Amino acid sequence: MGSLRFLRVLAPLLLSLHILARLIYSSPEIFLDLILYNLIGVIAIVTILLNSSSKSRSGSFVLAIAIGAWTLGSTISSASEFFHLPFSATIAANICYAIFYPCLFLAIPKILGLVPNFGIVEFLDSTILVLGLGAMGSAFLLNPLLPSFGGDIASTFFAVFFPLADLILLALTFSLAVHRIFSIRGTILVLGIAIFTSTDFYFLWLYLNRHYVLGNLVDDGWLCGIILVSESLWHASSKKVKGEALHPIFITLSVFMSATLISLLSLRPDYLPKFVIVPSVATLVLAFIRMAIALKQARSIGTERILARTDDLTGLPNRRQFIFELNARSKSASSSNAVLLLDLDGFKPINDLYGHEKGDQLLKEVSLRFLRSLPENALLARLGGDEFAVIVAGDAMTTLEVAQALRGTMSYPFLLGAQQINVSVSIGHVMIDGSSDILRRADSAMYQAKREGIGVFSEGSFNLS
Repeated sequence: MGSLRFLRVLAPLLLSLHILARLIYSSPEIFLDLILYNLIGVIAIVTILLNSSSKSRSGSFVLAIAIGAWTLGSTISSASEFFHLPFSATIAANICYAIFYPCLFLAIPKILGLVPNFGIVEFLDSTILVLGLGAMGSAFLLNPLLPSFGGDIASTFFAVFFPLADLILLALTFSLAVHRIFSIRGTILVLGIAIFTSTDFYFLWLYLNRHYVLGNLVDDGWLCGIILVSESLWHASSKKVKGEALHPIFITLSVFMSATLISLLSLRPDYLPKFVIVPSVATLVLAFIRMAIALKQARSIGTERILARTDDLTGLPNRRQFIFELNARSKSASSSNAVLLLDLDGFKPINDLYGHEKGDQLLKEVSLRFLRSLPENALLARLGGDEFAVIVAGDAMTTLEVAQALRGTMSYPFLLGAQQINVSVSIGHVMIDGSSDILRRADSAMYQAKREGIGVFSEGSFNLS
């Protein structure tokens, strides 16, 4: 643990020494700007890989790859200032810098602990947001800079790519961070990304105005951001997740801005840079994909809710749905309702004698007979095993007649294959009066009917025999 703490403070310490030395030595130095500078990046990588407290090892590994690619690009770029390297070295350095961004895009959700609870719709929401912001930023922030850049095609591409990637990176980090209630890890991560991207934009301004030279203090801004990002792994992330990831207004604005940019390009092709088309079109395409997935998920959720309230064997409402309907009707004083609790007599011996398959088939046939004898406004549910329940509208006499009709459906045998099976039913009858113990009272009435062998027993003052 002591060596890990030393590594955590070593990178900030060396960065402080580098800044101090930079104030003393104004010209580029091999030791300061090639060796010491890039050594700080290597130490940051080591602290990430040795961080055993991180719950997301894959996120730490991808983050190490991202910073490793950036450090390699920095080493090549720094070396080209002191040694004569071919032009391909500059291209290689830019490619390494470019690899840094997609790796960081993959690592950030894992670092924030959002991957387990971060579905495809939430991911698309964040992507739509960052692409919409990137399109708008590239159109109105980068466009004034491009006429000042006179490099070749490759240099121009990277000049556009890096600030655009910075915009997307900053927006992505912020949009993912808001999925979490305040945490130290998220705060340090966002601060590190903000410092890194701000340094990139300041470097671009210096470069375009021909004010940048190697050894400028701006170089330390990149390392400061990288150190903060690596340090964020050592702090806990909040376990609580906000219920709503992104407010729909942000997604709507992103889609609207992208559609507006495409309209402007179609009306005035020379008004905006052509590369704005890519993120704008991508935003609209992803918005349609997101809508299709959301609709499919909504249908799936509806189906799951139905299945959660349905008995698998008979297709009837289950206990959960029955209790929901019972509570709803208990609160209604507009009409009288009764609860009928039904329990089959002699089902267990039949189940033991003929097997569970025949027993399940018998329960299906019983439920069909019950359904045929019930009025349209009645609810029949299977509570479990051979126990059924009914909610039926009407006064005491009417609902008792319904109970007798249900009992009558058991008066003739069931034909299951070659066997004729006889089964009867005991029914407890209770009027719904708004009390919370309706099911307990109905159960008591049902057992009274079973003990007395009368078929139907009402909690009221009279019974039909």
